[in-house]
Amino acid sequence: MNKPKILVTREVFNETLDYLNTHCQVTMNQTGVRYTPQDLAAKLPGMDGAVLTVTEKVDAQVLEACPGIKVLANAAAGYNNIDVPACTERGIMVTNTPGVLTESVADYAMGLLIATCRRITEGEHHLRSGQWNDTFPKQMLGMDVHGATLGIFGFGRIGEAIAKRARGFDMRVIYHNRRRASPESERAVNATYVSKEDLLRQADVVMLVMPYNSETHHFIGAAQLVMMKPASVLINMARGGIVDDAALIHALKAKQIWAAGLDVYENEPKFLPEFLSLKNVVLSPHIASASEPTRKAMAMTAAKNCVAALRGETPPNLVNPKVKAM
Repeated sequence: MNKPKILVTREVFNETLDYLNTHCQVTMNQTGVRYTPQDLAAKLPGMDGAVLTVTEKVDAQVLEACPGIKVLANAAAGYNNIDVPACTERGIMVTNTPGVLTESVADYAMGLLIATCRRITEGEHHLRSGQWNDTFPKQMLGMDVHGATLGIFGFGRIGEAIAKRARGFDMRVIYHNRRRASPESERAVNATYVSKEDLLRQADVVMLVMPYNSETHHFIGAAQLVMMKPASVLINMARGGIVDDAALIHALKAKQIWAAGLDVYENEPKFLPEFLSLKNVVLSPHIASASEPTRKAMAMTAAKNCVAALRGETPPNLVNPKVKAM
């Protein structure tokens, strides 16, 4: 029996490749160069499936070029890089990797929060550039994390994990989500549900950990930034596009908010160059899940999702279950 053919769009770990080779004929991208939609349209025809990362965009045009594809396995919790409705229409299963990255992303979220509030990267740049020649009472003053109010937009696995960590800093946690969490979940992390507007007005730190879609595009824009406290901080751990980056730059320049910490950007890896001239923003290149154990788990989970789908099974992390009913 011939093994199904799959494309792996980025170099993966040896154990993941060994697993895939056991079950599939694997075409591997060993160059490290990101595939464009045009590249995917050229390489996916004849394939039964693909293991992707968030950097590969699969739209309707790509799908038209590969009518035989059965599964797209995203090695990420998010999947806004894939046109899921178009996949569902064509009977293509889409999978993701939720859960395995929760704790690592929550760790990083707290790290980015602290780095922003306490101006850690700014201080390092000050020292490395040879400018540090004295210590004095008003030098590089930051804001305290302990006792601050943390407002979390998005209260899924990652949001709850961040709230759990915030308790260790005696932070007051408020949150807003499309659906309110259960009373048990709220009690477990001592979190209080509030409206979007109340969160923006009350929070000292606004943390974004929500999915990106048409409804959340520019969820934080000029109107929302004006609602925030002048001494507040915005942390975006979610996806580029949830924040209007141009409006954020204006708010940072105008001191409408105190600072921002960003791991994601609109149109990444490109980003607005004005960010580089601002001292009150901490910039990170979308690496919140980039611990070795977590990235290995993500790759293997995506691989197992792909293989399960090609065996005719229901993958553990199927995003569009309507496909199985078709």
